[in-house]
Amino acid sequence: MPLDAKELGLPIHTALCRQEVGQFLNALNEPEAIVVACTQERAVFSELATQAEKPLMAPLKFVNIRELAGWTQEADKSTPKIKALLALSDLSEPDAVPVVEYKSEGRVLVIGPGKSAFQWANKLGDSLQVSVLCTEPGVLPTGRDYPSFTGEVTQLDGYLGQFKAKWDLKNPIDPEMCTRCGACVSVCPENAIDASFQIDLDKCKSHRACVTACASIGAINFERTDQAREGEFDLILDLQEIPSIQISQKPQGYFAPGPDPFEQSMAASQLMGMVGEFEKPKYFSYNEKICAHGRNGQVGCSACIDVCSTKAITSSFKNGQGKVEVNPNLCMGCGACATVCPSGAMRYNYPSVAYQGKQVKTLAQTYLGALKSTKAGDAAPSLLIHSQKAGTALLDHLGRAARLHPKETSGLPAFVIPLAVEHIASTGIDLWLGSLAYGFGEVLLLLSGDEDPGYRLALTEQVDLTNSILVAMGYSKRIQCITANSSEDIAPVSKVMSELRQRKAHKLLANPASFALSLQKRETLETSLEHLLQFAPQALPAEGVPLPAHSPLGGLIVNKDACTLCMSCVGACPEGALLDNPDEPQLSFIEKQCVQCGLCEQTCPESAITLSPRLRSIEHRKEKVTLNKTEPFHCISCGKAFGTLKMVELMLGRIGSHQAFSGEALERLKMCSDCRVVDMMKKEL
Repeated sequence: MPLDAKELGLPIHTALCRQEVGQFLNALNEPEAIVVACTQERAVFSELATQAEKPLMAPLKFVNIRELAGWTQEADKSTPKIKALLALSDLSEPDAVPVVEYKSEGRVLVIGPGKSAFQWANKLGDSLQVSVLCTEPGVLPTGRDYPSFTGEVTQLDGYLGQFKAKWDLKNPIDPEMCTRCGACVSVCPENAIDASFQIDLDKCKSHRACVTACASIGAINFERTDQAREGEFDLILDLQEIPSIQISQKPQGYFAPGPDPFEQSMAASQLMGMVGEFEKPKYFSYNEKICAHGRNGQVGCSACIDVCSTKAITSSFKNGQGKVEVNPNLCMGCGACATVCPSGAMRYNYPSVAYQGKQVKTLAQTYLGALKSTKAGDAAPSLLIHSQKAGTALLDHLGRAARLHPKETSGLPAFVIPLAVEHIASTGIDLWLGSLAYGFGEVLLLLSGDEDPGYRLALTEQVDLTNSILVAMGYSKRIQCITANSSEDIAPVSKVMSELRQRKAHKLLANPASFALSLQKRETLETSLEHLLQFAPQALPAEGVPLPAHSPLGGLIVNKDACTLCMSCVGACPEGALLDNPDEPQLSFIEKQCVQCGLCEQTCPESAITLSPRLRSIEHRKEKVTLNKTEPFHCISCGKAFGTLKMVELMLGRIGSHQAFSGEALERLKMCSDCRVVDMMKKEL
């Protein structure tokens, strides 16, 4: 691939892993960080670094410029992209995050048909503490080397080191009590019992000869009422055709290879290495104070619960106040919860959007600087965001195919710059709009086939929302998903790359921004919107432009005829978007604060509130507006204001005809609480 040493300002090595390896060894003694622009020989260079006489004074980093920039039909135009990729390696590492710990002692429960379950139990028994739960009868081993159970799984949950299994013992013979003496087999006249030591109830005619034969042991009981059994385990090997845990992303320590022998072997191999203490990053951070999940016993937003494929997020209410709880041991780090969270209460931390913003800004500034693109209308790069593992493998396959078969496969165009993230589902509207503000002309999301279907749907909805916002401002759609079925499915990616190369690069939407992306989602979103609106081709109408129903931006419509200004909505709003007035009956609203969670709509006793997802100008969204107001009602006795005229009139209209509130009692309803007591005391005297 063509490399311009002068333009890059760096020495070029063509055989660093072979004839020029001495230069790499010399560099190991230098205090500066070493960046090797080749990932193919990562193992070789890493091994050489570990064998060095002195420990490394600076980190050893690797950047792939070959498959991502050099092996493409536009390799001769890729110098700005190469400079951007290399600049990314100069960034400091992201802040460390807390870790989640697991401890496994190797207690494994093998679940499935007896034949295969016992087979794997015998193989794993030398290294792990094995127990077997037979869901279908199988020949019991002659030796009692491990606990054997039979039954039907009723519940299975947990994670590595903390699994809890429950099952019902359906058969009259309890294999844990059975001595396998064979007496029951010998006396059964229907041959309903075999070497599995389970009774075939379809053959059994209830002679109960087996019960008599087993009387001294008591392993057979046709009248057993207590069928529930349970146990705790560190690992699960589930061999059933339909696994007990149905979620797409299984918890750590749970393996469900099904009946396929090869898959079973792979799972067993992994089980052998899962004994000891382990840790993983805590991927998320949760701020309960701004969570819009629940207030006053009402559920508002449950987006994170709905999207989580591992069922790590659950709802929790206490004294009417709702929040979500996340089990960090079940969390697999997809980040979709943060992507769909409208308030930013759920935040992805591995790394944070603030750090990803630094990465995006570095890529954009370096690329645009090389092209001398500085203002709206100049040529802009495209950002291709992909998952670290599957996405990287997919792009490597694409680059290699483009090198070997350039007429059939299109590599990445020179203006498409890839950025790897832990999981593609962790990126959302705040990062995408921030990327456009920094100088990218579009954002491409590479779905590489390993995503849960729920994540694909969530990303599709977020893309639709972001494009709706851009169109509302007068821009064209600039966010796009590229969907592949696996990390080897390069055809759809190649097709899109070919289309992009023919289309050419987009233009800058705005002058590149200088602000930093915030840890707070709403702050980043507002800042990016404000920047893009400054350069928008068209002004937003005063009433705003409608957005999709799942938008975190929008206003409220209040039916003034139905609203009694009871202010229930003010107490329910978790973001302070709805405000009351201590001096007069008045409901105010600041649209910028609203996250469209719907708690006000759910709480309103008169059903007077409707959400209105829309995009309005920054000035209108920051403005405090009055949604409704009315005259106060004054006590007929002392004249003190104690409610609204409309509320009292509504109350009198609803209960005034009731016998309990006729005559003087009806008049007391028009009094303040103090005057009611005084009036009642006077009447009694």
